[in-house]
Amino acid sequence: MAELVVDTNFLVALIDAGDRWQEAAGGIEEALLETQHHIIYFDCVIGETISVLGRRLEEKGRSQEFGALLFSLCQRIPIHTITWIFPEAPSRYERILNLVEQHQGTLNFHDALIGLAMQDRGCRYLVSFDRDFDNLPWIKRIDSQAGVKAILVS
Repeated sequence: MAELVVDTNFLVALIDAGDRWQEAAGGIEEALLETQHHIIYFDCVIGETISVLGRRLEEKGRSQEFGALLFSLCQRIPIHTITWIFPEAPSRYERILNLVEQHQGTLNFHDALIGLAMQDRGCRYLVSFDRDFDNLPWIKRIDSQAGVKAILVS
């Protein structure tokens, strides 16, 4: 089976029932379970997911839900399943900055780190609703249930 890295917006949509991508994320999750692809969770994605959930819930006056959503995230992704790439950031720092600059800031630091970590590990597939990743030729972005299943025939 293929290795798939997941992005923040996918995880947020899975955790927060009020997210606009929630239905699509649920379909992708269903396909991931059916196909049994290996899923990779980068530490920067987990950290960003926690931050986005906290900020979003505060903005929407739903801060009281944060504890339950954080618990849900930790249940889905236990610490031993996280791939730690932040320790590798110093060795990639110049490449990250070059990639961010090359894309004139549309690709942020975290996304550049994710992209380079995927390239260095030979991971091709990213589950994300973020089209900025489409500009990285070594990444095939998966944003639908059909996209997950299509990996099986590629």
